[in-house]
Order: sequence, then structure tokens, then C-alpha cells
Amino acid sequence: MRFVILGAGAVGGTIGGLLADSGHEVLLLARGEHARLISDRGLRLATPSRVLQLRLPVVDRPEQLALRDDDVLLLTVKSHQTSALLEALPRQDLPVVCAQNGVANERMALRRCALVYGMVVMLPAVHLEPGDVDAQGTPYSGLLDVGCYPTGVDDTAAEVARALSASGFVSQPTPDIMRWKHAKLLRNLNNALEALCGHDHDDEGREAARELSRRARAEAEACYAAAGIAWASDEEWTDRRKEQVQWAPVEGRGRTGGSTWQSLARGSAELEGDYLNGEIVLLGRTHGVSTPVNAALQQHARLAAREHRAPGAMRAQDLLAVVDTMGA
Repeated sequence: MRFVILGAGAVGGTIGGLLADSGHEVLLLARGEHARLISDRGLRLATPSRVLQLRLPVVDRPEQLALRDDDVLLLTVKSHQTSALLEALPRQDLPVVCAQNGVANERMALRRCALVYGMVVMLPAVHLEPGDVDAQGTPYSGLLDVGCYPTGVDDTAAEVARALSASGFVSQPTPDIMRWKHAKLLRNLNNALEALCGHDHDDEGREAARELSRRARAEAEACYAAAGIAWASDEEWTDRRKEQVQWAPVEGRGRTGGSTWQSLARGSAELEGDYLNGEIVLLGRTHGVSTPVNAALQQHARLAAREHRAPGAMRAQDLLAVVDTMGA
């Protein structure tokens, strides 16, 4: 089995790098300067305990991928990039594992590919500079459970989980993978809030951020209930994660922000919010549930990316005031 990492950023770089370090064959897809530096000097993957300089094959366009019958494709790009990437693949008959936030990627993949898998990604990592990835998880680098979409497990899911478990991750085949991905989505609703408002608040800002987070989740749970969607409980989530994946500094570098924060810091013109908070907005509009907080987070994150604002440029209390005005 060769692992083809479709998007060698924070998540893809960590997964691909550690799989390669444990002896698995890996091919990377990256973009621009990041791809050039990986090709020239290798991927620099820093962990809390060591730094790896990994010379891995890399291409910068999906059309260049020389895919083989024994390949498993790990899709690690942001959700708004999924459709275009899948459309450009030279083969669509290979297993595709959606190692992504959100719950829309599997459905997009299934339109084109017959063998689709979901993966829950709990993996603290940072990619801000070309050629470099910080994998900040300890004692394991991430928790990456995998299962068939929409349900079930098979030999491929089991083999992927075994390879990941032997490469510094926690992973198991999980038949109800989308129930767990819907639970992860609840946690990712705060991604836009962190990107917009940062995490250094005064007392008023901390209270406003907590209130926005509480309301965003309440809206999502109401939408799930209206749509008949099941999700793993907080107790199940805590029991599965335990203390297996904790954040730790890498080479003295402290905590920055999550995936949406990093996209905004890199100057990305698009963010994944349409498939995180936007997923809740879609459910709300479909099932008649009001979602003003998620709508505000989605809209303001999109505007921040379009205007190339820095992360944390908005105060949480000002965003809460906007939401309250919307509901007035």
C-alpha cells in the first residue's frame, strides 16, 4: 500500500511525514513554494521530541500524479478545495480517505469515486512557512479513526488504521465514522471564532467568546435533532481521546491557532467556514431552525479572508453585538 497525500499542509504533512518515517511509501501533492522546497531539500517536520528532514517524492499538480493500483489517497485539503482536486485526479477508482474537517467531503467524493472513507482528525499541527510543518501532538501525534462511508469497515480501513497506529498515531476502524465526524464538527464551529477574534481576550471578550461558542453549538445540536442526525456524545468523545493527544511546544514555539486561523495568517482568500458553520446554516435553512451565530461566523470569516485581514482583528464582544442585532 502506498499513501498518496493530497495536500501536504499541516495535517497532510504530519500524516505523510510520519508514515514515511516508519517505512511506508508516500507520495505528496503540495502547491507552489511549499512543493518546490520539499522537492529541493525535503519536508521539515518538527515534533515535540525530534526534527525530521524527509526527502519525499512530491508533485505540485494532481494531473502529475502517477497513480498505482495499490495506492490509497488521503484527502487532506480544505473542504472548499475538494471538488476541484477530485475532478483533476487522473484516476477515480482508488480508495479515497477524507481526512478533513466537516461532513460534506465524503458525499462530494462519492459522486466521483466508488471507494470512500471518512476519517476523524484530532491532530494539532501548524503549517505557516513553505517547506515546514510543526506536529504538536504528544504522546501521540494525532487520533485518526477511519471507516467506510457512509457506514461500515473493511480490509482497507483496517490496514490504514494499522499503518497509522504503527507511525505514531492512535487509529482504529470505526463503523459509525460519520457519527464521530458530526461530533467533531461541533468542535470545529469555533474555528471561525478563533480566526476572527483570536484567543487573547479581556474579561468582556472572554465572556462574549464563551457565549458565541455556546450559542453556535446549541444551534448545531438543534439542527442535528431536526435532521435526525446522530453524533457521539461528549462522554464518548472524552473517553476515546483520553490523554492520548495533547498539545506540546515544538522547538520552543508556542500555540498559534487552528486550521482556519492558519489559513487567515497565510493570507488565504478562501476559508473552510462554508463547510463548518455553513453546514449548520444549510441544515437550519433546510429544517427550519434559526442559526444566527453560525451565519454570522460564516459571513464574517468569508469577509476577513476576502479582505486579507490578520487573525484576531475583531473583538468577540463586537461580533456578539452583531449577532444580537441580527436577531433583533
